[in-house]
Amino acid sequence: MNTLFSPLQLGAIELNNRILMAPLTRTRADADHVPTDLMTEHYAQRASAGLLIAEATMIAEGCSAFWREPGIYSDAQVAAWKRVTDAVHAKGGKIVLQIWHGGRACHPLLNDGRVPVAPSAIAIANEEVHTPEGKKSYTEPRALSDEELPEIIAQFRAAAENAKRAGFDGVEVHGANGYLLDQFLRDGTNHREGPYGGPIENRARLLLEAIEAAVDVWGSDRVGVRLSPLNSFNDMRDSDPVGLITWLAKRLNDYNLAYVHLMRTDFFGAQQGDVVSPMREHYQGNLILNMGYSHDEAATAVASGEADAIAFGVPFIANPDLPERFKVGAELAEADPATFYTQSAEGYTDYPMLQDSATA
Repeated sequence: MNTLFSPLQLGAIELNNRILMAPLTRTRADADHVPTDLMTEHYAQRASAGLLIAEATMIAEGCSAFWREPGIYSDAQVAAWKRVTDAVHAKGGKIVLQIWHGGRACHPLLNDGRVPVAPSAIAIANEEVHTPEGKKSYTEPRALSDEELPEIIAQFRAAAENAKRAGFDGVEVHGANGYLLDQFLRDGTNHREGPYGGPIENRARLLLEAIEAAVDVWGSDRVGVRLSPLNSFNDMRDSDPVGLITWLAKRLNDYNLAYVHLMRTDFFGAQQGDVVSPMREHYQGNLILNMGYSHDEAATAVASGEADAIAFGVPFIANPDLPERFKVGAELAEADPATFYTQSAEGYTDYPMLQDSATA
């Protein structure tokens, strides 16, 4: 029987355990989107995770959706990420990079006035974005033409190549949470016609092309993809999320990927449905599940075969040695949401290890 502490082969990546760190945007890069020494320390502290999935990382200049999130399009960014991967590997850890385009979640104030782009000219409603000038409403994006999409795929390819230069163990294509690939995927944001709109197979085309670009660089066994068919974050909806994930589960079998990383619920509770069962039924590869798992529920999911591994987000913020805490049944520290998107060490690298807590 598999447990959270049994090893796992994710394609070509060998994991020591099945307790993964989910990608967590923490805005600790510098103003040029270059990873900082704080980020090196942060990831190295959490190297005991079976796999670290590094945060959403810009594939190109001009697609910032958070302010001070990292990029992977410049030599300086590659060199800085190399320091991160070296530090994680020195502690015996494994780390992949999540490559990402914000799409309509970008804002002109974060991108030198650039108008954001999307599958259709539909703005995010009823949510605000953090900018250097405070919280602002989202602006209406410009609909991308079909002729512009090969350049987007070229940017994903270049990001995958740069991630390899930076020493990562693989890449995760970000097709979730209301960013560009997810905007194409779901019919609430994709109202276009032609080869990238309409039926699921067309709406999924850009995501599949991004996956294929990453596979061309890395080989399929070092590429994963993240999906969130239910999550309404960034004002997202789909008329048939279960049908969408069922189609994707079958289609993704063609790629022999390292893994699929599935968010099982809607963070805001607006959309309901079981997307785990159809994914597990139809997808033949490694399945990582995420969102709101306790230790016990995660252990049950892995032992039953519902999941091959569980990715934990917020618990890893305040518990850098989360696997050890799970192993000994230690109480978990609570994360401070006020420091999630700040720029200092507070609430980022100052959470103590279990052994430090015991001796304090």
